[in-house]
Amino acid sequence: METQKIWNRFNEEVYFFILKKVKNETATHDIFQNTFLKIHKSLHQLKDEEKVKAWVFQITRNEIANHFNKESKYIAPLEEIEENISEKKNDYCCFDKFINDLPPKYRETIELVYIQGKKQEEAAKILAISLANVKARIRRSKDILKEKFAQCCKYEFDKNGSLIGEPNCPEC
Repeated sequence: METQKIWNRFNEEVYFFILKKVKNETATHDIFQNTFLKIHKSLHQLKDEEKVKAWVFQITRNEIANHFNKESKYIAPLEEIEENISEKKNDYCCFDKFINDLPPKYRETIELVYIQGKKQEEAAKILAISLANVKARIRRSKDILKEKFAQCCKYEFDKNGSLIGEPNCPEC
């Protein structure tokens, strides 16, 4: 089988498959191009032409996964991180106060993971506790913070448990 035949047969289906997964036209074009390059380079590995569609879509899925892996490894410049944290803090008027009011073991965990940007595994090592314990502390911290936002600032929660609405806070 030739690359041109594969292109003619699957190009539209592959393109829209990628677009559906990544929901970004620019990224779709890049992934699409990489997919067909990989198909062309790997054509000699196709053993059974009857399984060409499965083979093409496996390559496509791998390219989509590569895209998301590269995207997740992006490390923002420190100024951008600080700006984002500052914006988020301003969105929630009592953020600093609520973080500081957390019990020390929860505050320390939240600060390591969300403010210093450590991975949960790193935080577990720093705190000399298990990864499961770090995850439990984060979950409990979030529950405490949600409760405080609901009580003080009168935020509501959507069906996913995210804060919604505008603050109606006596502190603001």
